[in-house]
Amino acid sequence: MLLLPQLPEDLLLLLFSYSDTQALGRLAQVCRKFHSLVGRDTLWRRIAKVSLNTGITRLGRDAFPQIALKERVKFSQNWKRGRCHQEILLRWKYNLLPWLQLDDQWLYLSQAADILAYPLRQNGVGFQRRPISVYTGHRDDVCRFVVSESHIISGGGDGKVIVCNTCNSFYAAFSAHDQEVNCIDSRGHVIVSGSRDKTARIWSLCSNRLGECLHTIRTEDRVWSVAIDPMLSSVMTGTACCGHASPLRIWNLQSGQLESCLGSDFRRGAGVLDILYESPSVVLTCGYDTYIRQWDIRASTRRSVMEWEEPHDSALYCLQSDGNFMIASGSSRYGVVRLWDKRQSKSLQVFFLSSPSSSPVYCLRFTTSHLYTALAHALYMLDFKISDPQHGK
Repeated sequence: MLLLPQLPEDLLLLLFSYSDTQALGRLAQVCRKFHSLVGRDTLWRRIAKVSLNTGITRLGRDAFPQIALKERVKFSQNWKRGRCHQEILLRWKYNLLPWLQLDDQWLYLSQAADILAYPLRQNGVGFQRRPISVYTGHRDDVCRFVVSESHIISGGGDGKVIVCNTCNSFYAAFSAHDQEVNCIDSRGHVIVSGSRDKTARIWSLCSNRLGECLHTIRTEDRVWSVAIDPMLSSVMTGTACCGHASPLRIWNLQSGQLESCLGSDFRRGAGVLDILYESPSVVLTCGYDTYIRQWDIRASTRRSVMEWEEPHDSALYCLQSDGNFMIASGSSRYGVVRLWDKRQSKSLQVFFLSSPSSSPVYCLRFTTSHLYTALAHALYMLDFKISDPQHGK
C-alpha cells in the first residue's frame, strides 16, 4: 500500500487541484515534495481566476506570467482586505494636473509641460526619484498622454500632439486642435485626440503619414475622454453632456461616421471623464455623475449592464480594471481611491491619500502588487506585498 507522498506526481496534482487556498497552504508544510508541487501554477490557476487582481483576465489571458500564481493569490488577499503599505514617492511644490502610465518596468509621469520616465525595480523595493529620461516639447501643460509600442504620444494645453520614441531620439509635433487637447489614445497606427473645441480627430501614426488628419469628428460638445476599441474598428468619445443628449458615442474609425450612442438617461452636465475597454464589447466608464458603469455593447446600447455609485457623491476622475473582477477608481475630493469587486454592489476598500489638503485623484494605475496614484501635489504608492492593516479602511 502506497503512502500519499509516494503517489505519482500527476495523481497528486489532480488530488491537490480540489483544494482551496488554505488547504494548499497546509499541504505545502507537509514535506518538501508537497511544497514543490503546491508551488506550481497549474494548482493556483482555478483560484486565481476568481480572485482579485491576479493578472488572469476574464478571457483567460495571463498579464503577468513572470510572477508565480501562488504569490499573486497571496497579494490578492491583501487587495481584498485593504492591507498595504502607503508611501509618498514624489512631492512637488505647486499643484499640478499630473497623468501617469505604466509600461513594463517604467513609470511615466507628466509634470507641467514635461513627461518624466522612472524605472521600477524588479523586486518592487525602493523607487529611484531621479528620472532617467525627460520628454519635452509642449509650451503648456501636458493634459494626457499614452504609451503605445515604444511611442509616448501626448496632448497639451497648447493644442499640440507630440510623438516621441522611447528607443531613440525620434520626435514629431503637430498642431491638432484650436484649444487644449483634453484626451488622447493610440492603438496600432492610429491616434485619436479630443479637445474643448468640440471635435475629436483621427490621425495617422504611420511613419510616412505621421500627423496627417484622417477624419474630424464634430461632437457638438467638449470632449473629455476617448478610447479606441481593441479591434481597431471604432472609437468611443466621452463628452461634457451639455451640447448633446448622450455623452457616450461610438464612431467608425475608418470613416469617422457615428455608429451608435450609449445610454439615454444622462443628466445635463454628466460628462464622462474616463473610458476603458475591457474587451471589444465590454466598456467601463465614469465621470461627473458619480457612477461607474459597465456596458456590454452586444447586449444593449440603451442601458448599462452594471453600475456602482460613489457613496460620497463625488465625481469620478479615473478608473482602472484588472480585466476580471476588480476596479479601482479615483474621486474628485480628498484623494479617495476605492477598490470595487464587480460581484458586489458596494465598494470593497477605500483609501484616503490626500492630507492635509483635499485633492482629486487625477490618474491611477496598478500592477498585481502595487497601486500608483497621481494627486495635485504628490505621487503615492500602495504596496500590497506588505501587509499593513492600518492603511485599509
